[in-house]
Amino acid sequence: MCDYSLENQISRAAEVGDKLVTSSFPMTPTRGFCAENEAGVAVCLLPGTELAFAEPVRYNGLWGSLVNYVKARLGRDMADAMLARFRQVDLDNPHTHHDAIELADGRVIKLSLLHEGQRARVLQLPAVGDPQRRHDEHARGAGEALAPAR
Repeated sequence: MCDYSLENQISRAAEVGDKLVTSSFPMTPTRGFCAENEAGVAVCLLPGTELAFAEPVRYNGLWGSLVNYVKARLGRDMADAMLARFRQVDLDNPHTHHDAIELADGRVIKLSLLHEGQRARVLQLPAVGDPQRRHDEHARGAGEALAPAR
């Protein structure tokens, strides 16, 4: 949904057709999605939400800033994919980011590694009931009501 470090940010549940932008959030080390017209409001995705990026997905690796810079200059900081499914990873480790996207080739990229400013559209939400109700439950701390992925 929204990573643990976004608990104190204004947020809302994603809706089909939302136009999103990858963003960083003030006072957090987290990167996630904002709606194009709501800067600073985190848009929380349910695991299984399908996204279409406007361009191939660009991301940093875990290699360090110098290697990331060189890869970006060579154009090797992007995947060929433009479609992704939101999921959660590393749920057994409470001290790491969990939000990620899975590309069609099986590659999983944490949202914290995505370049800022990328545009995506919500194509489809998973069939799990009312997403706003689930978002509200999560915001109140009822995390068990959420699907176990991020």
